[in-house]
Amino acid sequence: MTPESHVQPWECVSFCPRCGVPSAGKANPFRCQSCDFLFFFNPAAAAAALILRNDGEALFIRRAKDPGKGMLAMPGGFIDMDETAEDAVRREVREEVGLEIGGLEFLCSHPNPYSYRGIVYPVLDLFFVARAPDGQAPRALDDVAGFVWLDPRRIDSAGLAFPSMRHAIRVYQGST
Repeated sequence: MTPESHVQPWECVSFCPRCGVPSAGKANPFRCQSCDFLFFFNPAAAAAALILRNDGEALFIRRAKDPGKGMLAMPGGFIDMDETAEDAVRREVREEVGLEIGGLEFLCSHPNPYSYRGIVYPVLDLFFVARAPDGQAPRALDDVAGFVWLDPRRIDSAGLAFPSMRHAIRVYQGST
C-alpha cells in the first residue's frame, strides 16, 4: 500500500462519538453539526534513545513487524497515558532490548507520519541520547528481530525505518 492510499485518522470518523449522528464532513478538528461535539486529532507521542557505548557505537534494533519491518531503528515506542517521555523511553528500551538505561540527554523532536494498517497516524517523536550500561548485554525481545552496534556518525540514514529517526541521526551527526 502506498502512502497516497493511506487515510488520515479524521477521515475514518463517520459518526459523532457523543451523539451518534452521521458525520457531515471529514476534517480536523471533528465538529458534530448536531450536538457541537468538538474533537482535535492531535499527534500521539513517542520516545526513542540513541544508546551509545564507550567506543561511540550506538545500538540499533532491526524491526520485527511493520511498519518498517526489517529496517533499523533506535529502541523506543509510544508514550503511555500518565507517563513521562523519559519513563517511556526507559520502559521501551527495557521491553525491546532488556537494558536499564540511566541518564538521558534530549537530542531533538520531529513529527513522524506513522503508517499502520492503512491509516497515517500523526506522531511526535522525542529523541534522547543515553549511555549503554556497563555489564549489560542487549537481547532481542519485544518486536525486535535483532540488533546491531553501528557508528551513528557514519550510518546511512536511508536504512532507518522512519523519517523522524533519519532527522534525529542528522541532528546527532551535526552535533558531534
